[in-house]
Amino acid sequence: MKLVALSLALAIAVGYVLGGRLSSLSALKPRYGSLALIGLILQFVNPPGRWPFVMLVTSFVLLTVFVIANVRVVGFAAILAGVLLNFAVIAVNGGMPVARDAIVASGQSDTLAPLIEHGGVKHHLAGPDDRLLFLGDVIAVPSPVRQVISIGDVFTYGGVAVVVVSAMRRRIQPLLMRSATEAGRVQL
Repeated sequence: MKLVALSLALAIAVGYVLGGRLSSLSALKPRYGSLALIGLILQFVNPPGRWPFVMLVTSFVLLTVFVIANVRVVGFAAILAGVLLNFAVIAVNGGMPVARDAIVASGQSDTLAPLIEHGGVKHHLAGPDDRLLFLGDVIAVPSPVRQVISIGDVFTYGGVAVVVVSAMRRRIQPLLMRSATEAGRVQL
């Protein structure tokens, strides 16, 4: 979560440096936003039995539909790549494999024992049976963030940052001017 917050803060700072306004984000109206919200919530629900994996897969299906519905918005193609990469590794392994070396390199050695003992559907310590491990959580982000991420996360966070910066830089044209521009009558 630290890296998500850091990515958003950096995107907002870049948006300001490039002359954008935070208020311009309100003009961004993604389609099917409720699917994204439900998809994210499902990733944090952890009922007993086989349900956690079903909920995680359902989460990724909802997120994929949301991202595809918005893929024409600048940055969503990168988000789609990230979601699909993470979905692939999770689907073939029954959860996200996390590399031991990356945990140690990120300064989180204290999380190894709980991950081994209680690792679940969302994350588990990578083992010899895991496939597509290069798509798993194998990238160490050291202190102060202390997190392990996947290449899918890099695409997703990067895509979200592009969406934020692009939306902040968007200038709202007057309706008349926008209509004329869309009709091809006025060149800006």
